[in-house]
Amino acid sequence: MIGSFMAISLVPVFSPRVRRLNAARCCGLTVRPESAYGVRIAKGGHSVSRSRQHVGSKPAWPVTALAKDYPKGCQIPRHRHRRGQIIYAASGVMQVTTREGIWIVPPQRSLWVPAGMTHEIRMEGHVAIRTLYLDRGSSMSLGTHCRVLTATGLLRELMLAMVQAHRSRDRERMLMMTPLLLHELRGAEEMAIHIPSPSDPRLRKACQRMLVDPSRTDTLDQLAQHVGASSRTLARLFESELKMTFARWRQHVRLARALNRMSAGYPIKKVARDAGYASCSAFSAMFHRILGVTPTGYMKQMSV
Repeated sequence: MIGSFMAISLVPVFSPRVRRLNAARCCGLTVRPESAYGVRIAKGGHSVSRSRQHVGSKPAWPVTALAKDYPKGCQIPRHRHRRGQIIYAASGVMQVTTREGIWIVPPQRSLWVPAGMTHEIRMEGHVAIRTLYLDRGSSMSLGTHCRVLTATGLLRELMLAMVQAHRSRDRERMLMMTPLLLHELRGAEEMAIHIPSPSDPRLRKACQRMLVDPSRTDTLDQLAQHVGASSRTLARLFESELKMTFARWRQHVRLARALNRMSAGYPIKKVARDAGYASCSAFSAMFHRILGVTPTGYMKQMSV
């Protein structure tokens, strides 16, 4: 499993149990002893099931909500939900890891996580999360794969209003807003901020080399030599397993590094250099090509 973007290891240093406990304590969550049903309850809004790996109880409302702020570096351990989940980053950058890869969620964007999808979340900076949990009937039209979605002004206000309505137990208001929420989510633009996870050991080794240091300038030939494969074989693996070329995959990795650095307040020139670009113009071109906005424009959006 791929872990933190900044320090990724293919071999876990600790057992999964120890890592989950440490991650929960990192976030200031108190982990109680396991019950007879194998469930640990973490104060702070999450319950992690050891035997079934489900989070939360099954609510009667079609949509329920949770609001919580997390400190920099906090990690919510691996878990899954009975309901589909919209995770909205009101501020800060989230890194969400699933079996499909790494998803980067910038501020004022949201991530759709289907019901039953095991995932973990790492906070890159201080992050304010607003989460909506949708029952199966409401979420079927949103798909079975994770997707980073843009949030229009209306969608943002709807999510925040639903968090408030759930907090005040205003069921009637929640029911009235749910159809409009689903309509906006179905029409939301998808953002290509995804780092797919490989399964072939040679491809995993090549990807690991770049994930540890996205500023590396290795060519495909150099990576192929590093993993003991031909460049043609490695190129084919990128296309067949990750559904993108090596160049495009590396751009996504560098974009993830850039978003993390920008959320921490680094100047764009340093962000570009840390992401492996020799000039701000080349970095800006990549940034605009993927996100549809320049780095400067993105920073202005985030400051609103």
